[in-house]
Amino acid sequence: MAGAGASSRDKRATAARLKTALGGEGGAGAAAELRALLERVLAPAAAPGGGEAAGEALEWCRCLLSGGEPWDSFVQAVRAYDPATLCGLVWTANFVAYRCRTCGISPCMSLCAECFHQGEHAGHDYNMFRSQAGGACDCGDSNVMREAGFCKRHRIKSDSNVPCVPKDLLMMSELVLPQFIFSLIQHLREGYNEPALDLPSEKDLHKILQVLEPHVSFLEDLTKMGGAMRSVLTQVLTSQQFYKNLSSGVGENACAKKSHEKYLIALKGSGLAFPEDKIACGIQEQGAGTSTLSVQGLAGGTATSGQGDSSDEEDQDGSQGVGKRKRVKLSSTTKDQSIMDVLKHKCFLEELLFWTIKYEFPQKMVTFLLNMLPDQDYKIAFTKTFVQHYAFIMKTLKKSHESDTMSNRIVHISVQLFSNEELARQVTEECQLLDIMVTVLLYMMESCLIKSELQDEENSLHVVVNCGEALLKNNTYWPLVSDFINILSHQSVAKKFLEDHGLLVTWMNFVSFFQGMNLNKRELNEHVEFESQTYYAAFAAELEACAQPMWGLLSHCKVRETQEYTRNVVRYCLEALQDWFDAINFVDEPAPNQVTFHLPLHRYFAMFLSKAVKCQELDLDTILPDQEMLMKLMIHPLQIQASLSEIHSNMWVRNGLQIKGQAMTYVQSHFCNSMIDPDIYLLQVCASRLDPDYFISSVFERFKVVDLLTMASQHQNTVLDSEHERSMLEGALTFLVLLLSLRLHLGMTDDEILRAEMVAQLCMNDRTHSSLLDLIPENPNPKSGIIPGSLSFESVLSAVADFKAPVFEPGGSMQQGMYTPKAEVWDKEFDPVMVILRTVYRRDVQSAMDRYTAFLKQSGKFPGNPWPPYKKRTPLHPSYRGLIKLLHCKTLHIVLFTLLYKILMDHQNLSEHVLCMVLYLIELGLENSPEQESDEEESAGGQERCHDSWFPGSNLVSNMRHFINYVRVRVPETAPEVKREPPASTSSDGLASSQSSRRKSLQRENSGTAQVFSLVAERRKKFQEIINRNTSEANQVVRPKTSMKWSAPGATPQLTTAILEVKESILSLLIKLHHKLSGKQNSYYPPWLDDVNVLIHPEIPRYSHGDGMTAVERILLKAAVQSRLNKRIIEEICKKVTPPVPPKKISSAEKKTLDKEERRQKARERQQKLLAEFASRQKSFMETAMDVESPDADVAMEVATSEQHVSEAIYDCVICGQSGPSTEDRPTGLVVLLQASSVLGQCRNSTEPKRLPTTEEEQIYPWDTCAALHDVRLTTLQRYFKDSSCLQAVSIGWEGGVYVQTCGHTLHIDCHKSYMESLRNDQVLQGFSVDKGEFTCPLCRQFANSVLPCYPGNNMERSVWQSHSNKCMQDLVQEVEDLQEQLGTFPVSISSETNLSKEMESVMKDIKSTTQKKYTDYSKTPGSPDNDFLFMYSVARTNLELELVHRGGNLCSGGASTAGKRSCLNQLFHVLAMHMRLYSIDSAYNPWRKLTQPLQDKNSELVSEELPEVPVLYRDVSSLLLIQILTMPQPLHREHFTCIIKVLFTLLYTQALAALSVKCSAEDRMAWKESGALKKNTSSGEKSWEVLLSHVISELSKGKIYDEGETEELSVVNLDSVECYLQQFCLPFLRITSLLQHHLFGGDLPSCQEDEEFTILASCLGLLPSFQSAHQFTSASCLDWPVPAFDMISQWCSELASFADRHPDQVKALLIQEPKWDLPRLLQLPENYNTIFQYYHRKTCSVCTKVPKDPAVCLVCGTFVCLKGLCCKQQSYCECVLHSQNCGAGTGIFLLINASVIIIIRGHRFCLWGSVYLDAHGEEDRDLRRGKPLYICKERYKVLEQQWVSHTFDHINKRWGPHYNGL
Repeated sequence: MAGAGASSRDKRATAARLKTALGGEGGAGAAAELRALLERVLAPAAAPGGGEAAGEALEWCRCLLSGGEPWDSFVQAVRAYDPATLCGLVWTANFVAYRCRTCGISPCMSLCAECFHQGEHAGHDYNMFRSQAGGACDCGDSNVMREAGFCKRHRIKSDSNVPCVPKDLLMMSELVLPQFIFSLIQHLREGYNEPALDLPSEKDLHKILQVLEPHVSFLEDLTKMGGAMRSVLTQVLTSQQFYKNLSSGVGENACAKKSHEKYLIALKGSGLAFPEDKIACGIQEQGAGTSTLSVQGLAGGTATSGQGDSSDEEDQDGSQGVGKRKRVKLSSTTKDQSIMDVLKHKCFLEELLFWTIKYEFPQKMVTFLLNMLPDQDYKIAFTKTFVQHYAFIMKTLKKSHESDTMSNRIVHISVQLFSNEELARQVTEECQLLDIMVTVLLYMMESCLIKSELQDEENSLHVVVNCGEALLKNNTYWPLVSDFINILSHQSVAKKFLEDHGLLVTWMNFVSFFQGMNLNKRELNEHVEFESQTYYAAFAAELEACAQPMWGLLSHCKVRETQEYTRNVVRYCLEALQDWFDAINFVDEPAPNQVTFHLPLHRYFAMFLSKAVKCQELDLDTILPDQEMLMKLMIHPLQIQASLSEIHSNMWVRNGLQIKGQAMTYVQSHFCNSMIDPDIYLLQVCASRLDPDYFISSVFERFKVVDLLTMASQHQNTVLDSEHERSMLEGALTFLVLLLSLRLHLGMTDDEILRAEMVAQLCMNDRTHSSLLDLIPENPNPKSGIIPGSLSFESVLSAVADFKAPVFEPGGSMQQGMYTPKAEVWDKEFDPVMVILRTVYRRDVQSAMDRYTAFLKQSGKFPGNPWPPYKKRTPLHPSYRGLIKLLHCKTLHIVLFTLLYKILMDHQNLSEHVLCMVLYLIELGLENSPEQESDEEESAGGQERCHDSWFPGSNLVSNMRHFINYVRVRVPETAPEVKREPPASTSSDGLASSQSSRRKSLQRENSGTAQVFSLVAERRKKFQEIINRNTSEANQVVRPKTSMKWSAPGATPQLTTAILEVKESILSLLIKLHHKLSGKQNSYYPPWLDDVNVLIHPEIPRYSHGDGMTAVERILLKAAVQSRLNKRIIEEICKKVTPPVPPKKISSAEKKTLDKEERRQKARERQQKLLAEFASRQKSFMETAMDVESPDADVAMEVATSEQHVSEAIYDCVICGQSGPSTEDRPTGLVVLLQASSVLGQCRNSTEPKRLPTTEEEQIYPWDTCAALHDVRLTTLQRYFKDSSCLQAVSIGWEGGVYVQTCGHTLHIDCHKSYMESLRNDQVLQGFSVDKGEFTCPLCRQFANSVLPCYPGNNMERSVWQSHSNKCMQDLVQEVEDLQEQLGTFPVSISSETNLSKEMESVMKDIKSTTQKKYTDYSKTPGSPDNDFLFMYSVARTNLELELVHRGGNLCSGGASTAGKRSCLNQLFHVLAMHMRLYSIDSAYNPWRKLTQPLQDKNSELVSEELPEVPVLYRDVSSLLLIQILTMPQPLHREHFTCIIKVLFTLLYTQALAALSVKCSAEDRMAWKESGALKKNTSSGEKSWEVLLSHVISELSKGKIYDEGETEELSVVNLDSVECYLQQFCLPFLRITSLLQHHLFGGDLPSCQEDEEFTILASCLGLLPSFQSAHQFTSASCLDWPVPAFDMISQWCSELASFADRHPDQVKALLIQEPKWDLPRLLQLPENYNTIFQYYHRKTCSVCTKVPKDPAVCLVCGTFVCLKGLCCKQQSYCECVLHSQNCGAGTGIFLLINASVIIIIRGHRFCLWGSVYLDAHGEEDRDLRRGKPLYICKERYKVLEQQWVSHTFDHINKRWGPHYNGL
């Protein structure tokens, strides 16, 4: 038999032999042989040998499985029998998958990209997402998604047509695999050592896992072979027989024995054991009193005995403290014990899972276990195993150091198992899944409990979770909770849960751990030292562990048949609450200065009540507890509402910012409907069932404003500082308004709620679609994945809002698509109450009111400052009618009366907001009056009878007219009211005097005096009544604890009683208020006196919007409509003309407001003055500074003023503010930004922009760019010609040219230096680097990095503006030549080092260092002066060309330079000229001579041994122009400039003819030659292109130029096309020249049509002597030859001819071709972002061949790069930075594939630019978080391109940061 080390051929042979033997007769022997072989090959001893041994073992397995066949063909064979119709592809974290809500049944449904794109999901509600925990593709699984969404591959139901698997194919697998898997398990056993003393042994674990990697991968490959192989694996993994035989360790094999022992140790070490050991301990642990609770719960025992029992327990162990109590509460049944501690493995699968957990879920194992899931039998077995190990998973998770990764892996598995309803139901029934989950959660939380300090710190028996523990802080519990939520989303499982009383009891136990956690105690003395941030953990825990399971359960209680469930939950919830009240020793007063935001038990109770009424038609009263319980229930939620008000009144400021954070989180959109909404609903329920007077007085007492509610003008508040009184009173009233107006749970339908929420959010601010989705509280069962009626979301949105498409401001700030409320929404639906409820920041309420005000002004409905409008409410559900009683109780009416009176009397601490809320409450009362008064007259007579009390009845409508004459008040002895009998009206006190005058007018005496009213005393009385009603001895004993400190404020001794004469009713107070608000007497006139109809149709639109007066009018009208008596009394009050009020002293409050007004007025005036001053300054500044740069419009004027007087340019320094000329000693400079640019090099000669490649076929090659062609040309020239002359024949700077731009502001250079010093010392973090010379312009803050000195002297000799001098051409040519000779004479002699020349040198250094060395060195001899010469005139060329590009590529638009004041070319030319003239041109080589004089001897050249000079016809004319201009002495005369242009134009024209002659065919060429020759001797021969062309052809024919094969033929037959060709050839030069002339000499550029651009420019440049009529105009008429044309042409052509003799192949290539460049463009992007994403996000990088973590693509050239990838780093530069230098000379524009965002790199800084892809709602989706389909936004892309071409990234984008070469 072959040994283990056998060659593969031997292995194959052995395998084949064994296979046949097994198939034949002697099967048993062969099987034994196989077993021995495998044992030897797979022995764990082989493992430490490392990789070879493992490889060897796998090699053997492959051979044996395939029975000697080649492995690949075996795989093919098995695949043929694959019946699987599921995709089941398993992926890990960060994989991009899809979710389609239209096709999903379960909200966790997900598809891999391939299945998604092959299915039909167009128009569905889908999104792409990055998997967080990993997942698997559900395509083909009809339990999870609808079949319509399956992709093409998984649609076929292929069960029928798959043939049966032949027996012998998989025979070997069945024998080999058990041993293979067992060997894997042995490795795992071997490798595991219990961590000694809990030291992390992760290193060892990783080592073992690496060794096993190939084994697991091998298994994974097997699973991918399809269904046939999976079923074999399933059989092996789940068979108990195999496991018994191999693993029990009962055998002679010592090795196996040892591994079995290790296994047992591992089990024990995990706190687990075989069941036998455990049963004994379990029974002993069970205490006697423990199980009563659960047993009784199961038996459904009555509530009272339950209470008895639990109190028993407390007596037993109250003394033993918390620890013992924990146990009592927790281990309630034996069952739990077994759940937690017993594990028994019966098959490989179970032990494999055990080790997977032990090793903390290695990714490979997880993937293997999941890959098996398409096999149905396996799925069930695996799920049961998983459930069996659930407790163990929890324990491992708690200990784990990597709990995040582990959580993700757990969820990765569990979501696949529990999302399937069928499976979940089966496991629930067979394995007690619910019991296990609830118990495991309970145990998990048990480990972090602490004693609750709520209420009674010493004796509290309640325990709560400690939010500071890692378990809560790191959300370690979420995998378990999310599984629980997941299974509760299945109806069958949830029903089981709701029916099982024991489970409900346990669950309420669990919830009560969170009740009252994270308690806040108000700091009263000093600020808290350490602000704990644990509050977020508390909110997250309540939301995830309590609220979400609650929403899950609620979603199954939607129909009447489910009433029983609600009763169960409510019953156990109340029991738990009762336990809680007992445990914290709660009686009736909450402890002061404490608040917890966490009351999950209250919220469970509230939400189930709401569901019961809304969906199940239960009678509310049957499930509500007694009055006393309701009174207890309302206390804590009410405490939270009062604390919110305290927090916003800054009373908790010493607790730090985190307390504000809690108040905000409590109302924030993700939490509000699990927190504040249930709380308010619970309070509404309590209010509707309790005595209204008791409730109202409780509210004011909780808000601590009872003492404020007195008629006296002064009072003392025992519990509140006066500065907090006002905001607390506002808080209390606002809360009452909320309580009485909200109908969220009181009768609104889901759609109405959605609409109200949406309107509230839109009123605060315009919102994007996604932020609306986020802000509207969804039904927060996250697993429902569906916003309440997501279909209705869109329809409601379109009903209430208009879409504002994204706009683009030229400033570059980009808006998103927004929704804004429709006008009718503002008009009818704006609801301030809802807005107040939903605002996280108080400023949002103000923002909503401002927007409302703006709407009213704009629509002309109301001009002033409106008050919040009153909105009609949806009718109340009948169960809650009791809530109306609050509006009709005397207590509230007394409060309202008192407040109205106080506001009228201007008492302190009242505000408009208070009045607004008071009126709102009155109006609510009128809207909801209980029933019409029966007999009005009778009650009117009865008025006299009630002497001592305030109001006769409780109905607001009748109480409004009730006059109150005297009120007895308790006041401090100092108060003015104490003088009992007010003297005559001379009394100094404003209040008293106005009363005395009123006494005379209202003579209607009434002896009755309203008593001092004490809210607190009332409340006590009521409370006692209620308690007595529920008499039970036990309770009576507890009660006497009522503390005295809350008794009536009368307890303080220095108070005395005074009687105040009032004589007002609510109606009269309202009318007087109207007078007060309007500032006029008798301003109120009852409207029904003019128009009776008002009473019949009281809904008048004119009252719906307005201020306080409108509100008062509206209320009075409603009161009149409701009762005739009220109407009469209003009329009476109005008839009694109120006597004029004596001028009252201005009260301090009013004085304040007056002062404020005055101060504001003054401030406004000051501001106006400043602005005016600033404007005039700016104007003068514009006038001075702009003198230099703006072309002079007043040329004529200047010519008129004598030419001798040349004005000097005046500059303003923006730092020191002085103005003056720029001098040599103190030069002024322009603020400039120098940047290297390759934009010009990106021009292509095609008009169609290149597309971004999105398939392998499309690639972009940079050969046809402008930069590439110029590069090739220069290299070719350098091959054949003399280097120095090559470097003057072209321009560089197409790539890496330096572009200079300025903001137009000037400063003294010395001022600038000190400015830079101060910036350097300023340590504030700037967005720029001062060391690199960067700064921002001190005036306009534009980014800059250098200063360009202004050349001193006159205004650029614009005065010398003669049109044409009378000198002849020859003289001028001579003059130019002479001027060039005298290089030394430069106005600023270089020898004398002036400040100016120093600055010019330094700016030249800056310009050079702006670009990289490779873009400046082109000569063959490094550092030769020719390099600098070339670089300098190329800078000028670059700037001219770029200006041309900015003008759109031509000069048709004319006008001044695009940014007249912003152009700095003039100054730049001076600097360049000064430096150019340092290099003298050897006169022998001066190009000027070649252009203007025919050479005498032609032979001299041939003698020279070096390379020849570049022929004139090969030279770039624009470059020659710049060389000529810049080497002339400055300032240049206009006539010389024109002369140079004329000479160069002749050369250019000849080049055009030569190029043309090469292009046409031989026949054409002959024809032209002949026809031209005929006209040669005519007078205008030199100005006719035909003649010249024929001469060029004949001259060039002398060389070998035309011999070579034909080039692309231009059939130039007609004259027009030739003329057109020549004009197009010359235009670029004319454009550059015109721009140059414009900058040197001023003068506007003429505007013209495109077709006449040539003629206009030519005449503008003085090439056209006299302007001829267009039709007979030819380009040749511009020629002005300095010497006979034919001689010049012959001389130029001869150079070419001689070159052609040596290199005939290159002649044509080097001829200058017609340059036709399109403007630079970015790549064209595809319409849909998905095209880019799918191609690039898996694409491998060409440098490192890995898939980058952050792929990016360059939008200029399409290169694919790794952002931040260390893999492609070169010399500490990451790839993006490197590419930005190579492609854009330091500017890079990259699209980040995974984020859809564009990032700009500019030099050493970068910024996020934004996205050019928006979704259907016009929003960006940064980081693809929402994953909605994105479409290109063309306008944004244009803006980006515009900024790139115009080099304005630095100015427009504000948020720059350094990238440290790390991108």
